[in-house]
Amino acid sequence: MSEQTNALSDCNLEASTTLSLKREPACFAFLCGKAISPPQPIDAINLDLASVDYFHGRASLWATLEIRSGASEDRPTAILGFDESFLSPFTRALIESASTRVPYRMTITTTEDRPKRLVEYVTGPGMALSELILTPQDNVVVVSGRIGQGDDEETLFQLPRTDSFLRAFAKMTCQADQALHETLVRSERLAKQRRNDAA
Repeated sequence: MSEQTNALSDCNLEASTTLSLKREPACFAFLCGKAISPPQPIDAINLDLASVDYFHGRASLWATLEIRSGASEDRPTAILGFDESFLSPFTRALIESASTRVPYRMTITTTEDRPKRLVEYVTGPGMALSELILTPQDNVVVVSGRIGQGDDEETLFQLPRTDSFLRAFAKMTCQADQALHETLVRSERLAKQRRNDAA
């Protein structure tokens, strides 16, 4: 297990993915009525790697999108949690919604062995989402979520709609996606090595 822990520590997403929003249009999180916290201005965002697992013959990981706010003493606060399949589609959806000014709906598909692929931490401790909705406004893109098909959309947070932010966000998520993929490859290799050593 120590080898897998070392593989995790090599992927320091928090330090390499932090984006400041202080010069961008004002954005806020915890906006819906069911939010567990009062609305907070977002001063920075970053990604963080929460865990890497190897189960049923495949490696998987869990990462989080975190915000930092002066209202909460710049402590990292997770607002979304997701698996390795989320970053690229979300970035494409954000860019398309921001550039076309058309709302974008992301349907989150789940499987029996992976019932949670995307969760939000705005209304509770990891509420699984069936849909993520991106709605462009003049200066920001509003990110909302729906837990079940019959549930209302809940406004979770906002992201800037500026060219400078979209370029920086796309670069950050591209590099993070590569780092996460490399972490999965290392996890697969470690699992194979353990199987060979045990045989």
